[in-house]
Amino acid sequence: MDYGFFNGQFISLDSASVNLEDRGYQFGDGIYEVTRVYNGKCFALDRHLARCRRSMRELRIPITYMDEELTAIHYDLIQKSGIKDGTIYFQFTRGTAKRTHAFPDQVIPNLSMTIHESTPNRQWQEHGIECLLCEDLRWLRCDIKSLNLLGSVLAKQAAHDKGLQGAIQFRKDTNLITEGSSSNFFIVKDGLIWTHPTDHLILKGVTRSILFEEIIPQLGYTVVEKAFTPEFALSAEEAFVTSTSLEVTPVIAIDGHTIGNGTPGKITQSLLESYRKLIQKECYQA
Repeated sequence: MDYGFFNGQFISLDSASVNLEDRGYQFGDGIYEVTRVYNGKCFALDRHLARCRRSMRELRIPITYMDEELTAIHYDLIQKSGIKDGTIYFQFTRGTAKRTHAFPDQVIPNLSMTIHESTPNRQWQEHGIECLLCEDLRWLRCDIKSLNLLGSVLAKQAAHDKGLQGAIQFRKDTNLITEGSSSNFFIVKDGLIWTHPTDHLILKGVTRSILFEEIIPQLGYTVVEKAFTPEFALSAEEAFVTSTSLEVTPVIAIDGHTIGNGTPGKITQSLLESYRKLIQKECYQA
């Protein structure tokens, strides 16, 4: 059963409603996270909560729920819904107030959460995906996981219209790739892993951080955090995207150009294998 939570109450989704003057609804004034549930357990929840806090601080949204409370709500949603494998979406908006652009005084943030059953796309991971190359139209604070996702929506739809599974974005002013439409983007060239550095133009993904801090050092790979052009990416031996939903997913073609030999590369496969082992250790072992 799809279940939700809103400002202290657990609810069924068909009974939920949003106040018309919620600033998230009227301004996109809020932040969100998507967490993964495997085997009835949350994976990397502490990392998501830490990023949530950072996003709220950057937007000056008051923090009214402690990590312990948010963790408890996650597990209550899992228990009440009966969902063992899925995703939990949660968002904080600045709150409900008469519409004015400036921050309202004495307003309490609204917290909403939903849980849905889902599993990673194993076919994509096994065979790879094809992506569209498109201009990055997003605002200049992509390091904040805000509710302002219209640029990503347009990129996703452009890919969908062409029958592709994702989009890789580049800045028109610099001709440099930033990231995927809802993922971090990597290439492998001459045995090195290349990706855009963590600045205001990309989101510091949780899966990206896990790879950098827990997996890549163990495997002995070298990462180059440096922006590169679409032409450079098309000459790579491998490419892949990472996110909570996608885990590690190979990219085998961009804009109709085959990457490498058109199959998932060895480095990408090794990263995915190690990532799965980490999930197994955290969520399946007693």
